[in-house]
Amino acid sequence: MKLKHFLFTGLFSILPVSSAFAEEGQLNTGDTAWIIVSTALVMMMTPAGLALFYGGMSRYKNLLNTFAMTFVAYCLASIVWMTWGYSIAFGTDIKGLIGGLNHLFLSGIDINSISGTIPTYVFIMFQMTFACITIALVLGSVVDRMKFSSWIVFTVLWVTFIYCPIAHWAWGGGWMGSMGALDFAGGTVVHINAGVAGLVLSLVLGKRIGYGKEAMFPSSVSLTALGAGLLWFGWFGFNAGSALAANGISASAFLVTNTSAAMGALAWMFAEWTHSKKPTVLGIASGAVAGLVAITPAAGFVNLQASLLIGLVSGLLGFFSVAIVKQKIGYDDSLDAFGVHGICGIWGALATGLFANPAITEGAKGLFYGNPRQIWIQFLSIIATAAFTGVGTLILVNITKLLTHGIRVEKEDEIMGLDGALHGERAFEID
Repeated sequence: MKLKHFLFTGLFSILPVSSAFAEEGQLNTGDTAWIIVSTALVMMMTPAGLALFYGGMSRYKNLLNTFAMTFVAYCLASIVWMTWGYSIAFGTDIKGLIGGLNHLFLSGIDINSISGTIPTYVFIMFQMTFACITIALVLGSVVDRMKFSSWIVFTVLWVTFIYCPIAHWAWGGGWMGSMGALDFAGGTVVHINAGVAGLVLSLVLGKRIGYGKEAMFPSSVSLTALGAGLLWFGWFGFNAGSALAANGISASAFLVTNTSAAMGALAWMFAEWTHSKKPTVLGIASGAVAGLVAITPAAGFVNLQASLLIGLVSGLLGFFSVAIVKQKIGYDDSLDAFGVHGICGIWGALATGLFANPAITEGAKGLFYGNPRQIWIQFLSIIATAAFTGVGTLILVNITKLLTHGIRVEKEDEIMGLDGALHGERAFEID
């Protein structure tokens, strides 16, 4: 992407998504077609890929509830984004902290509006899919035990007051992007954000009945593996699409995304094989997702060699966090949203500060290319995101408690299973 696409208020921004602020640009049909396809790919990741991935890992009596909560998260986030969320994230900057309300209900934007080289409507839709999957990722920490009504209220509040401000900080002209923090496609905005929120929510909810005392088998590892494959496929739109153009940066992001995912899957597989003597399909699928998470902030900034290392470390970190640390500490993160997205997102953000290569994206320079300050900037962005998300999520959980008279399902419903108790359905016929 040309350098002008990285300018915002006279300051270099190394985030390709900043091209959204070039409101007066020239439409490029090739770029537009690619971002429309990328948007569709990312959309598929939530109600298809993630629903299957999480649903397969949940217990058989809660599979449909997991699907329902994923679907409703996508629907709610879509509406919030189009009415006020986009404006909070990408409206006129207010002191680097939040966007103004000048684009409420997409006011001031029409079919002729251009952001960089694509229609603004396409950019809005692309960014919407990121908001949708971020809140859906949080769900992985709380399946089996959260009230459906509480999830609805929490989703609206969290997208509005947590996701949108952080998106503004990094991509909307806020302080984090202006500081020079690198987040190509959502290491801080999506994965650290969702992972920390999920951890807080799981701690507030408490452990599932029988956790640590009885086996809690996945309902279908087959569904989880299929979901992982769809996530991997959709992630090409997630990362390569974040160049907001059909160009060399997009191609490089495509390449390193696949490489990191493959390396992450193999690293987790061999770590598990060594530790427990069995290479499980669930482990291979989880490792691929760990590799995808870690490469997300770095995808447009690093080369092939760096992606191999990023994927390798992410697979090992993910396995260690889920199989060892979680068991030692004893917290109940149902589907390991924090262990995979939070921990691997932190690694990916730091790795971006190490390996960002100016030969890939002009102006992006990490420690190994002569810019040790980038590591400090990345560290600050991680701490700020985790702190804001952690405290903010805790506040919103307590507000949700008041509005919905508690956030945990009744004990009888949890034991029975939420598919039947809340939805009157069941995913499997059990004799």
